[in-house]
Amino acid sequence: MRFDGHMRLHWAILGLMALSLSQSVEAQRPVKGQYIAFVGTYTGKESKGIYAFRFDSDNGKMQPLGLAAEIRNPTFLAPHTKGRFLYSIGEVGDFQGQKAGSVSAFAVDAKTGKLTLLNTVSTRGAGPCHVSVDDTGRCVLVANYGGGSVAVFRIGEDGKLSEATDFVQHTGKGPNLKRQAGPHAHAFTLAPDNRYAFAPDLGADRVFIYRLDPVNGKITPGDPPSVKIIPGAGPRHIAFHPSAKFAYVINELLSTITTFEYDAERGQLQEIQNLSTLPEDFQGESYTAEVAVHKSGRWLLGSNRGHDSLTLFSIDRRTGRLALQHHIPTQGKWPRHFTFDPSGRFILVANQHTNNIVVFRFDPETGRITPAGVNVEAPAPVCIDFVQAMR
Repeated sequence: MRFDGHMRLHWAILGLMALSLSQSVEAQRPVKGQYIAFVGTYTGKESKGIYAFRFDSDNGKMQPLGLAAEIRNPTFLAPHTKGRFLYSIGEVGDFQGQKAGSVSAFAVDAKTGKLTLLNTVSTRGAGPCHVSVDDTGRCVLVANYGGGSVAVFRIGEDGKLSEATDFVQHTGKGPNLKRQAGPHAHAFTLAPDNRYAFAPDLGADRVFIYRLDPVNGKITPGDPPSVKIIPGAGPRHIAFHPSAKFAYVINELLSTITTFEYDAERGQLQEIQNLSTLPEDFQGESYTAEVAVHKSGRWLLGSNRGHDSLTLFSIDRRTGRLALQHHIPTQGKWPRHFTFDPSGRFILVANQHTNNIVVFRFDPETGRITPAGVNVEAPAPVCIDFVQAMR
């Protein structure tokens, strides 16, 4: 009887362990159509760091989840490919007594939206403004605006960042003496095949091209190492067509978009078109910010700070050339960033100066953009990124 009792106890324990494991697996299941939208901000009187919202891709609604992590000026974010980690720059110029900014790694709680700091390292250049994660999930790429440089960091199995494994200082300047007295790297973005990384430099009027070695966290100059943009244009961000045949650079100072043919094998860009993002009769001051290509490959959007609008272009998928469709008011001021949601049916716009995020419906067939009736408060929002929500 004692043996039977022990056996019953043994099987009971195993049953409880199996139930616990089943519940644990159940707890980690993704919630269909639900995402955590993390918002990077400029900190100060109103903002304390990164904020989180639960986003529903069925109706575009956003539920505030509060402060996800307290950090200084987390202006640009990038999730890890597996969604377990989130990387954020610290847009500062004085990290640990040096003229440098920082980049931080966070563990993501995809149920609550809370972030746990893993570590923070120097970007080796002042005022970082952009961060991205390569498609293999092995390294992080950062652009330093103030320092005019780019850096690469390895990602450990635990999500933590190494010190910089590579660093390149840009050189060059442009005709705008106020904004282009020296280099200002404004983004560091990977091509669709993850082989090349591109760094639009607002100060140098160039897009610098690097071949990426994600295993070792190294970059080497492309051939050629850069491509020129119209003098005074101030290239800011770059977006690639899903076909990997074309690339689009949005130019902050002239409010234009430059279209390139892209040779993915050689990592080379060939300019084919320049278009304004503003209406012909606009007389005020305006600066572009974000650019994005819809996953259908049929549409491109750019944002205008000052005109406070999104500009929609259709894309000829054979030639890559753009055609202006219309401008859409963003229901706020200074749309520093916007993004398509993972479904591709909504656009979220971060209006920095009016502290709000506005959601628009997007029809991928017609390009029609209409308000979704969602307008939420967010302090000085600069960047929005998604992670799949879990149970």
